[in-house]
Amino acid sequence: MMTRPLFTTLASLALLSAGATAKPPKKAATTPQPAPTPSVVTAVKDADSPLSIVRVEVTAQAWDFIHPWSKKAPESRSGMGAVLATGEVLVTGDLIANANYVEFERAETGERMAANVEVVDYESDLALLKPVDPAFLKKLQPLEIGDAKVGDRVDVLQLESTGAQVETAALVTTVAVVPYTTAGTPLLAYRLSSSLQYRDGSFTLPLLHDDKLAGLLMRYDPRSQTIDAIPAPVIRHFLAAAKKQPYVGFPRAGLSFAPLRDPQLRHYAGDNDSPASGGVYITAVEPGGPAEQAGIKQGDVLLSLGGNAVDADGNYRDPQYGKQAIQYLISMTTSGSSLPVKLLRAGQPVSVTMTVQHRSSEDYLVEPYLIDKAPKFYVLGGLVLQELSRQYLKEWGAGWEKKAPEKFVYLDRYQDDVSANGRKKIVFLSQVLPTPLTIGDDQLSGTTITKINDRPITCLADLPAALEHPINGFHKIEFAEAPHLLYLDAAQTQAIEPALMRNYGLPAIKSL
Repeated sequence: MMTRPLFTTLASLALLSAGATAKPPKKAATTPQPAPTPSVVTAVKDADSPLSIVRVEVTAQAWDFIHPWSKKAPESRSGMGAVLATGEVLVTGDLIANANYVEFERAETGERMAANVEVVDYESDLALLKPVDPAFLKKLQPLEIGDAKVGDRVDVLQLESTGAQVETAALVTTVAVVPYTTAGTPLLAYRLSSSLQYRDGSFTLPLLHDDKLAGLLMRYDPRSQTIDAIPAPVIRHFLAAAKKQPYVGFPRAGLSFAPLRDPQLRHYAGDNDSPASGGVYITAVEPGGPAEQAGIKQGDVLLSLGGNAVDADGNYRDPQYGKQAIQYLISMTTSGSSLPVKLLRAGQPVSVTMTVQHRSSEDYLVEPYLIDKAPKFYVLGGLVLQELSRQYLKEWGAGWEKKAPEKFVYLDRYQDDVSANGRKKIVFLSQVLPTPLTIGDDQLSGTTITKINDRPITCLADLPAALEHPINGFHKIEFAEAPHLLYLDAAQTQAIEPALMRNYGLPAIKSL
């Protein structure tokens, strides 16, 4: 069984805070394709032949977000990397997440070499690696980037334990925007049908079409025998951006929309045409985002973007892949570029120019991912305070959306619709360590902090200044939920810090 997450359904695209969508696009219009025959190994390249891939061995150690001062046990991952003409190796970002050590192995010789991470983008799930000694990749055949379309057969590359390259056929069935594995960012993906067998290094697999790199396997569902792959356009965009430092990721518009097929909604929006005339209803505009800066407002009807007409479902006609969601059009634009936008506002045409920008994960109220760095925390008298992130929610494992605290899942999913009230992050009490100051307070876990000593807490970085001003010798802590108020003796809080660190093995009281 492949060591990849199962598919996230297209329906969840509408729930992602990282994108700007209200409803997933329909599948790209294509002619009906015959059902693929069960995929089998179509070719085995001898280990002595020049290869275009290397094994990538990774030792990774993720942070424990339940106990944010410690790390989890190390784990080993193995994947296949695609060798590029630049002397770099392309892999998925998921493969090297929280990596302590990365190593290449040449399958045909068994030779090994340490590697460094040059660039990683967890939103597009792509990373570039480079061997410590560039000569390590000599005599390997670099891959060019090539496209695939619906109906094309591609070969999924794997390696036998002997070093022989195995190619398994897969059929491209759909090209559409889907949420990506790590951050849930909506980007273009190939969906393929194939029956893959587990082999060494099945974590990341290159896909070839006409001997060119058409994509990288992002996830595989063995039950339905379907693959989601990062496609050539996304790879090209990543490689082009990686040439410039600092690296800037894929841009976004900062707006949400709803389909405009309801005649009553069209009439309310001032558009009396039929749905065939196109356009979507802007339901929300992110404060400070590209759309707001361009003057786009909630209630506008988006008619055209970048010179492309937008239909009533939020799709446009792409010259290469046919009908696609406008998220694809936006994401394939270079961050900082301007797009002409045509709107209908109260029945009147309006034209503006929108400069699309990448949004850093740190700018979200609830960060969509927190990888390669330690979580922030503050232990106050035994109260463990943290900033809410999706990485924390994922500690509940597969199906975390249903297992994690419902309130926090809601805040993560609808954070752009939730009033932040000046908050930069959601600071909450994740757990209560038993101390003389926290007797009877264990039921407070999961409550959110609003103020300390009458000072608003917008993020954990506000704590040190707030704690410098106790009220009558006590720290006054205010929660958004019952019991709403808690008091800690300020002097005792400071006095028990050495015992806290000793008893619970804390390397520090805080990490900000």
